[in-house]
Amino acid sequence: MGASSGFGESISLKLAETGMNIAGVHLDRKSTLPHVEEITQKIKSHGVKSHFVNANAADREKRKEFIAELKKIAPEGIHCLVHSLAFGTLKPFTSTEEKDRISQEQMEMTLDVMAHSLVYWTQDLLSAHMLRKGSRIFAMTSSGGTRVWPTYGAVSAAKAALESHCRQLALELGKQEIAVNSVRAGVTDTPALRKIPG
Repeated sequence: MGASSGFGESISLKLAETGMNIAGVHLDRKSTLPHVEEITQKIKSHGVKSHFVNANAADREKRKEFIAELKKIAPEGIHCLVHSLAFGTLKPFTSTEEKDRISQEQMEMTLDVMAHSLVYWTQDLLSAHMLRKGSRIFAMTSSGGTRVWPTYGAVSAAKAALESHCRQLALELGKQEIAVNSVRAGVTDTPALRKIPG
């Protein structure tokens, strides 16, 4: 998830280099779709398959459609699930003007996309028998989960929640020999980082 830029793109390319087929979910506008085509061609150049879908990874129906497609093209299941979604609201919690502060809808959307979606994807992949013994789940987190910056409150809360979700999933899935880890890669120049003011 989040396979078309930043960490998601880099991870997709590296996994393809090691011989893994890549199924990616990304959310791109028309202007950035040529870059997605470049990524899929680079993946295929390693002699592996590439299946990318331009959809909102936090949309329940789109998730179910993608997993149904995935089950047809990879009935043996998936080895690795990578959650690298960076889509949230960068507004302060407080402001004298209502339009300048985060709304309930924006807060809920940020946490849903950047944290809760990992749980829902995991649940649906398990139900479809796509995650099996030996599967791995990785979620990209950041130091923002424990630090504060102006306008970063909702994203910080999402990263803290994502780490908590990983701990809970690791506890529950360990007995099935499915490992779950959050990865804090450090400050890295990605499109998502450039959107954070200051």
